Amino acid sequence: MERVKVVVAITGASGALYGVRLLEVLPEEKILIVSEGGKDLIKRETNYPLEELKSKAVYYEDYQLDAPLSSGSFLFDSMVIVPCSVSTLSKIASGIADTLVTRCACVALKEKRKLILVPRETPLSTVHLQNMAFLSMQGVVILPAMPAFYYNPQSIDDMVSFIVGKILDQLHIEHDLFQRWNSGGNI
Repeated sequence: MERVKVVVAITGASGALYGVRLLEVLPEEKILIVSEGGKDLIKRETNYPLEELKSKAVYYEDYQLDAPLSSGSFLFDSMVIVPCSVSTLSKIASGIADTLVTRCACVALKEKRKLILVPRETPLSTVHLQNMAFLSMQGVVILPAMPAFYYNPQSIDDMVSFIVGKILDQLHIEHDLFQRWNSGGNI
């Protein structure tokens, strides 16, 4: 396998559509990991069969701690956890690597690779906010699933595409998933 560009993980926070949509639009070589909670939410929140989702990437189970991407010697450019449960976020902040998702995130941190977490939780406790701040200070991109409304979204898909577009912006991948802000001036 050539160098993997993006590892995508879907965990047990509501918002599985974000992860599904990201897999649909990512043009790069990619790996997918889905936690047990993520599997449940894919079934509850989408019409996407998990087997079809697995076909869009190289797939590993979350319990496969012996997978190649558990090692810093396995090369990948970025990891996106979308949606990212606050439990997963808290484990990463604490250095707990008890699943493939958290181990791969720890590898991204120690190897100084881009790590993007898309938490989907509200309200946030002080502990959640402290964990996010700590990870941000380590270089992690905290990209909460907060869709914008300035472009007048007409559907849930429009709002999902906005967040996925913001993820693609962080990965430096061109897209046309949403209308960019234009306050009336020339850009």
